[in-house]
Amino acid sequence: MAERYGQFRDRGMSNGVAPFFSVPPEPSGLYLPLHLFLLFFRLPIVIALLGTYFLILQWLPIGSFGKKAILWLVVGTPGLWWVDLQMDAIKKGTIGSHSSVFPQPGSIIAASFTSPLDVIYLAVIFDPIFTASYPSTKLVQPISLLSALLRSFSVPRESPADSSKLTDLSDLVASNNNRYVVVFPEGTTTNGRGILRFTPSLLGASPRTKIYPTSLRYTPADITTPIPQSYLTFIWNLLSRPTHSLRVRIAQAVSMLPAPERGYTTNLLDTLHDDSASGSDIITSDDDRTITVEERKLLDKIGETLARLGRNKRVAFGVKDKIDWWRATQKYDTERS
Repeated sequence: MAERYGQFRDRGMSNGVAPFFSVPPEPSGLYLPLHLFLLFFRLPIVIALLGTYFLILQWLPIGSFGKKAILWLVVGTPGLWWVDLQMDAIKKGTIGSHSSVFPQPGSIIAASFTSPLDVIYLAVIFDPIFTASYPSTKLVQPISLLSALLRSFSVPRESPADSSKLTDLSDLVASNNNRYVVVFPEGTTTNGRGILRFTPSLLGASPRTKIYPTSLRYTPADITTPIPQSYLTFIWNLLSRPTHSLRVRIAQAVSMLPAPERGYTTNLLDTLHDDSASGSDIITSDDDRTITVEERKLLDKIGETLARLGRNKRVAFGVKDKIDWWRATQKYDTERS
């Protein structure tokens, strides 16, 4: 696959990183009977836990503690027991004594997006409002926990559906200042080996709002879901292995500075094709033609921080590239059949 779709291997910024390819698992070999046992033992438990949560508990006034307990069981059943949590520039094991620098309600978690486990872990730790981001708009779409899980398996979209209810990120935070807001600025999942070009959703944040870049990485990395609709592969890789580990890194807070008015600091080429002279939040395409130079620098700053935390590379690809990659794979599979 890597040779057939070589155009989707980044050759510029990251020396050949291919963020849309699946990570092959280690062969089961002699451990196949054990892996089969673990799969069939764990699968009914996970289904029962998720069914209990989404069909019953999420509608009951039991408070966040009871709901988080069920989600912890969902995470723990597949053997994801070891979670290494660390704040950037804080000595390991001393996070408790630096609680003031830990994300607080009313802040934004700008997280990497590689797996549905990202969604569950963030729900357990922060009980946040999840959002969906698109490359065509600075607005975000508030979504439920279930929708966020399903999006980790879905084909990304360049633009929201007509029925989507969009809102400005600053308004969402202001009206929910007792909650965290999670933004996946890449707009789609990767295999964790590269940070995609950001959608412009973070530009909607207020300059006063703290943004915490957050990286989540798994070992082994085969429980990532860069390929849409890879449900069965994910279930096998997750439930058949004895254990998995999660490494979480949270950077110190950054903020969005106000975008300057257009003038000598803005490249004229960035505004030549601007179809929204009135300041609309709609971006004409994924090539950043209506994002100013200063706004792109702000997004790049957070992207570089996220890449550093995850010890990986930034790539030149974005949501549109993943859509093109998915269409190419589907076309090849159709021709082969």
